[in-house]
Amino acid sequence: MSARLADIAEHAGVSEATVSRVLNGKPGVADATRQSVLTSLDVLGYDRPSRLRRKSAGLVGLVMPELTNPIFPAFAQVIGTALARHRFTPVLCTQTPGGVHEDDYVQMLLDRGVAGIIYVSGQHADSTTDPRRYVQLRDRGLPIVLVNGYVAGVDAPFISNDDEASMELSVSHLVHLGHTSIGLAVGPDRYVPVIRKIAGFRASMRSLLGRQDVDDLIERTVFSVEGGAAAAARLIGRGVTAIICGSDLMALGAIRAVRSVGMRVPQDISVVGYDDSTLIAFTDPPLTTIRQSVQAMGEAAVQALLDEIAGNPTPRAEYVFRPELVVRGSTGPVAPRDRTGRLLPAARVG
Repeated sequence: MSARLADIAEHAGVSEATVSRVLNGKPGVADATRQSVLTSLDVLGYDRPSRLRRKSAGLVGLVMPELTNPIFPAFAQVIGTALARHRFTPVLCTQTPGGVHEDDYVQMLLDRGVAGIIYVSGQHADSTTDPRRYVQLRDRGLPIVLVNGYVAGVDAPFISNDDEASMELSVSHLVHLGHTSIGLAVGPDRYVPVIRKIAGFRASMRSLLGRQDVDDLIERTVFSVEGGAAAAARLIGRGVTAIICGSDLMALGAIRAVRSVGMRVPQDISVVGYDDSTLIAFTDPPLTTIRQSVQAMGEAAVQALLDEIAGNPTPRAEYVFRPELVVRGSTGPVAPRDRTGRLLPAARVG
């Protein structure tokens, strides 16, 4: 092996240590140098390791949840297009309840010698996850980028939407419309984005309304239309005049719940979504929502991965993108209510 390393190193004009790093798929080697070593392998008649042969195909794993939530196809499109511009091919792995687990997908991707993996809202978004699965990937030199989730101690770039700022934007908008009883419907609070949304909601309610205790205004449910409807029904029963939701699908469920009790959106209760998913502007009413910077986040994730693959690692940090409030027809001024929180008859007129 040492003789082969010496031959290859001499032909490529690099050190034996560099040849060893290339053959073992380690980071820290410039792309031009890596290609020079691989070319020397071919010229000298050595077979490339199967892992390196497969990597030349330019495959990149893209791991994300099921595509029923429109925000995930949006991320897939942006990331896939950006990868294609750089002649990489995404291998889409979607996690459905009861389906293939993320770890099994990753093993499949490793068997195919992918050049790297981009995770969108994967297991890394779960605060109870075991970080060793990602540490082990980095230990073997595989470049990874993680979107919308954070795991301490993992040597990789993180790309996130600013969930706390999204709550500040939502609460501020509703307070400006006169709302003081505002509910929050989110998913399970073991997920990092949910934890951050709750923290942002608490901070905004405290700073804007002086509300110190908002536990009775927070409902944790599942990320679905049905989950949003169930959470909204409970919040409506507590007399809220507005509901902020953790996703657009949940917001559609909240609107369904409002109508099921004979009330209207936004005349009786305002609803704010999250994501600005495809076609959400054409719902009835058009949904006021928080827009994630999907284009910018997706392109940043791809660029970070390409830098890792090229041996120019991105500085280790969580890169947080500012969301945008998109005001449409599902929010409006608070309707008059009596001291018990019931709508006054005048509010029903029109």
